[in-house]
Amino acid sequence: MSHHLDTPHAAQSGQLYLNDLFVFDGERGTVFVMDVNSSVTRADIKRGFHAEARYEFKVHFNGAELEELTYRLAFGEPDGQGKQALTLHALTAAEARDDAATGTLLVEGRTGEMIEGNYLRVWAGRIADPFYIDLGQLATVNDAFKNGAELDRSAWRPENAQNTFAGTTVESIVLEISRDEPLLRDGMRIGVWCRTMLATDAGGWRQINRAGHPMMWPIFWPTDTDFSNPANVRHPCDDLRADGEEIASAVARVVAANGTAPDPKAYGWSVAREVYPDLLSYEVGTPANYGFATRNGRAIADNAPEVMFSMVLNTGISSGLGADAAEQARSDTFPYVVPA
Repeated sequence: MSHHLDTPHAAQSGQLYLNDLFVFDGERGTVFVMDVNSSVTRADIKRGFHAEARYEFKVHFNGAELEELTYRLAFGEPDGQGKQALTLHALTAAEARDDAATGTLLVEGRTGEMIEGNYLRVWAGRIADPFYIDLGQLATVNDAFKNGAELDRSAWRPENAQNTFAGTTVESIVLEISRDEPLLRDGMRIGVWCRTMLATDAGGWRQINRAGHPMMWPIFWPTDTDFSNPANVRHPCDDLRADGEEIASAVARVVAANGTAPDPKAYGWSVAREVYPDLLSYEVGTPANYGFATRNGRAIADNAPEVMFSMVLNTGISSGLGADAAEQARSDTFPYVVPA
């Protein structure tokens, strides 16, 4: 679930709230990118990663309901230069779903530095945010969904769109797994989500936030300013049963109001089944594209807001922005992001 927007809770604990998830083919293999802690809150947020948290990439294979591979990162307290110690563990099979499992230590290092190990390399640190959207357009979509009403863009024009996220920053984790890793060989079909976990006083771990498809939270739960929605803490396998009706009904209301679907209820359920379980699907070794005709992973340059707005409204929606709106915030070479 994406959490870019300004909320009291995010301003207090931005280190734990996910902004974006990307999965794509890189120079050496499959790349996983997780962004947290956006400066768009314009608050005096604490920089870096939470030292009492875990940051995890969860991987499902061949449509499996449960993950069988987890990459878990943890960070130490910042040193005098603001750098943090970093550890990366891998957990497989049943351990991938066990918060108490230790897994296998793959690498250790520090933020701001490229760390290499067998079949992998990782980088973590503060970057220029490559996400792009005009939040004025999001406001018009939110109004339509809130009221089940016709989309009114009379006060917003695509030709005047400005990237609200220009000049903002996020903390990013970039993990690239080599094509030589047997678990992620070319042709494998995977489903990916990420999450943040926080240590509890009782000695366990509590899931704080998760992310799969882009733009889910800003579209469907924009008023959940304290992040109390149960979607934060549940597993993707429970999504459709727990929340399918809510998503389907919201979409049905808005497409009915806009006259964009002959059978609003059926279309609403088609969208619910498309976004739930909330995983990014990807075929390893192929070009990623979160687009209109296909959703295969997500490249950093993809125009996710335009795709999601068009899908939930069942009509083409121009964002007024193209990939060039944030071209200075991404790179063709590892770590594929631009340190701030």
